[in-house]
Amino acid sequence: MTADPSDVLIAAAGLTALGAAPAATQTPAEPGQFSWLDGNWRIAHRRLKAPGDWDVFEGEATCWSILGGRAHVEELRIPVRDFSGMGLRTLDPEAGVWLDYWMNAKVGKLGGAGVAGRFIGGDGVFDSAAADEQGPMIVRGLWDQITGTSHRWRQGVSRDGGASWDWNWIMEWTRA
Repeated sequence: MTADPSDVLIAAAGLTALGAAPAATQTPAEPGQFSWLDGNWRIAHRRLKAPGDWDVFEGEATCWSILGGRAHVEELRIPVRDFSGMGLRTLDPEAGVWLDYWMNAKVGKLGGAGVAGRFIGGDGVFDSAAADEQGPMIVRGLWDQITGTSHRWRQGVSRDGGASWDWNWIMEWTRA
């Protein structure tokens, strides 16, 4: 599965694999959990075009928390592709999850229902159910390797219920 920047995190809404992790490792969604992402970032992108063939390009982002940490905004810019977009994460305290939305600046509207997720073992895990010509799948957006100066975001697909993942977009973030 390949995607272009406007497809990041856009998939059919649904929460599938989050319940598979042991409850002890799941952190309840709460205000401020994305504050580590606040600031300016340089991003090294790798997007899978075909098996073994990666498209590599640079980007940047500015991120900030709003509403007392109950929402988080990410402005993504990829100058070499004349692309910009916005990630918006909002806290749903009643459901105990974050909802992750995406907007391509050229389209000018949110790309559908938010993808639900939470932190599991220190990683931000956002899963949605989807299907294509090969059948049903889980699409995962994963924030991991989080430190004060770097982290990684990956997008992957599982066709075996989350037992294995085919990663098709990897973003290595470094604080600017």
